[in-house]
This record gives sequence, structure tokens and C-alpha cells, in this order.
Amino acid sequence: MWNMASGKFSQISVAEQGRLAFLSGQIAAAPGSQDTPKDIVGQAKLATASLTVALEHLEASAQDIVMMRVYVVNATTEAFQQVLTALRELLGDAMPSTTTIGVQAL
Repeated sequence: MWNMASGKFSQISVAEQGRLAFLSGQIAAAPGSQDTPKDIVGQAKLATASLTVALEHLEASAQDIVMMRVYVVNATTEAFQQVLTALRELLGDAMPSTTTIGVQAL
């Protein structure tokens, strides 16, 4: 198993008994706007801001995230690192199990 003490991600997450919410479609677009940041950092920050709003609506926080699946278009090692940096800002010390996938398009 990956050394989870590295603080980058966790391979195992446990959801405590209670209500579950499944979120999807947290993309780099503001509601009602066609504008999308041109750079990956801006896109990642907009997507994490959207996720934060959704969590707040549910009266939840990053600590409640059990699993994340992140898609990065035209992924490079640098792009993955930039996206993961934005995610760390959102997650703080939360460590949901996370899969990051490079794709050609969304």
C-alpha cells in the first residue's frame, strides 16, 4: 500500500453510518457563465470553489468527502501537480481516497 503518511491521498476511506450524498459535475465553469479560465490552476480553483458551495449547501465540509474522482484534460505531470495543489487547499488535512485520471476531453 502507498504510504498514507505522505499526506497526498488515501487508498482507504470509511463512511460513518448516516446520510450519504454523491456529487458530480463540479467543473471549471461558473453557473450562468460561459467563461472558463484558460489555465489549469484557475480551472482547478473554480471547480473546487463549486465543490465547496455544494458541500456548504449540504451542511458538510471537506472532512465529509469519502472519495474523489478527478479528471484532468490533456494531463501532464505538471498539470496533475497543479490540480492536486488546488485540491489540497480544499481538503486541508482530509484524506479521501482519490483517483486522478488524465483524459482527452470532457
